[in-house]
Amino acid sequence: MRDPLAHDVTLPRLLAENTLKGRDLLSIGDLTVDEVELVLATAVKLKARRSISFKEDEFRRSLEGKVLALLFEKASLRTRVTFDIAMSELGGRALYLGPDEVGLGKRESVPDVARNLERWVNGIAARVFSHQNLVQLAEFSKVPVINALSDLEHPCQALGDFLTLYEHYQKLAGLKLAFVGDGNNVCNSLLLMAARTGVNMAVGCPKGYEPPEQVVQRAVSDAAATGASITITNDPAEAVHNADAVYTDVWASMGQEAEAEKRRQAFRAYQLNGNLLAKAKSGAVVMHCLPARRGEEITDEVMDSPQSVVFDQAENRLHAQKAVLLLIMG
Repeated sequence: MRDPLAHDVTLPRLLAENTLKGRDLLSIGDLTVDEVELVLATAVKLKARRSISFKEDEFRRSLEGKVLALLFEKASLRTRVTFDIAMSELGGRALYLGPDEVGLGKRESVPDVARNLERWVNGIAARVFSHQNLVQLAEFSKVPVINALSDLEHPCQALGDFLTLYEHYQKLAGLKLAFVGDGNNVCNSLLLMAARTGVNMAVGCPKGYEPPEQVVQRAVSDAAATGASITITNDPAEAVHNADAVYTDVWASMGQEAEAEKRRQAFRAYQLNGNLLAKAKSGAVVMHCLPARRGEEITDEVMDSPQSVVFDQAENRLHAQKAVLLLIMG
């Protein structure tokens, strides 16, 4: 990716290259390689400005007078707080709409919700159970729709994660990212990000829990252009071997509570513990999108180790989403 720390890469210059204004972001697949680089470079610049001269930052009013609807079917800590703060720091405001207030597709149809919201707000960040609801929101809304999590993808998480990797290694292309556990929404977005940034990615899942074939094939196809490799295996040790970063997530996500015990049995050998981490490169970073079920998919020893960048990832959700909002709604 372009080096966002280079002297000649300024935030105004990045914004002059912006191709995302008014666009939806439902999937990492909606972004070209150049647009992924644009979002990450913009996030780096916004983070630096926030830590040095936020009060004097001319971009603190970029979204003044604009409102982002946070349409959430699922509970949230990081997603809700970071979108809310990001809008505030860009001069706009966020309006939270929980499941009891909207009843997406139940109390009111998804198209009707979209047609109402577009009359009042300038953008919608939706956190939903079904990705199809996002697709419908985008289809019937004239304002941009951003995926704040669905059962298929979690693009804002992946953008924050790759910002974290870039900060730690000062590069992305050529790194190896290992993901162990469920081939879920987070894994899907990470695969597509890896393909676009030249990161080699290996996924270790039990049989029957691999990421969807269409996501894997899209990642493999896209990786051909950046030289990345995509590997899916049922052997967690193979996935983690020689990795620069090892990532895991909960074994049972929201909406899968009935499968929790079955999944605990299936994933037992995929726990990210000291023995598994030892198969990665010395000093490999530990990643988790949170919330974590300590003692299940990850041990305290690993999550609290000096190698853990888990809370850097959480912080970087703010900066990545702030970049997305500035580029899409600015």
